[in-house]
Amino acid sequence: MPRPAPETAAPVPNAAAPPPVPLPGARPPTNQRRLGRASWRLYSRFVALMKVMLPATALVLVGLILLWPQVNETADRFALSVSSLSTDRVGTLSMINARYFGIDAENRPFTVTADSARETAPGSKIIELEAPKADITLKDGTWLVLGAASGFYDQPGQTLDLIGQVNLFHDGGYELHTPRAEVDFAAGAAGSDHGVSGHGPFGEVRAEGFRLIDQGARIRFLGQSRVVLRPGRPTP
Repeated sequence: MPRPAPETAAPVPNAAAPPPVPLPGARPPTNQRRLGRASWRLYSRFVALMKVMLPATALVLVGLILLWPQVNETADRFALSVSSLSTDRVGTLSMINARYFGIDAENRPFTVTADSARETAPGSKIIELEAPKADITLKDGTWLVLGAASGFYDQPGQTLDLIGQVNLFHDGGYELHTPRAEVDFAAGAAGSDHGVSGHGPFGEVRAEGFRLIDQGARIRFLGQSRVVLRPGRPTP
């Protein structure tokens, strides 16, 4: 009787071949060696870069800490300062703690500050001010300060219209009070056509108006005026 043929396993279609088992001591494939060398080079470059960047960054931070008080003080003195800026419903800009710096025709500096400033219309150069104050350097180097409850500043014309409780203080000790006054920075002049009262080293005065003339060197009182002079004191 013939013997039956031995059974053989049928091949499994699309069966994946098992991965090769590396022999002990065998070198890794060439592509793995290349990737390893590239990764090591990148890591070495990163470490070298950090050795330079970290000390430099620390040095910059220390410099900023040391210099920031001086930078901030300089900005407060010479730059336009605005604490906050907003836009209202009609599109006009408003500012808090606004400052404007300029020079007149004789290259003398002047400053206009206000608790708040707002455009009278979108894009307008006429600025409405709350609690404005003007600091002016006069021809002889003395200063003049004017303040009021409100006002309007014309940027192109360099004029300031002060309204309500206008107070004028002169470096020479003069003090004037009027309900309204106008300052012309370009001409270095100021004046009022409303009632004015004041006092100074010369005495006391009441008048219908006043003008600063000769680039602020003299004050002329207008209309019916009453002056009480102090003996031996210089007149304005």
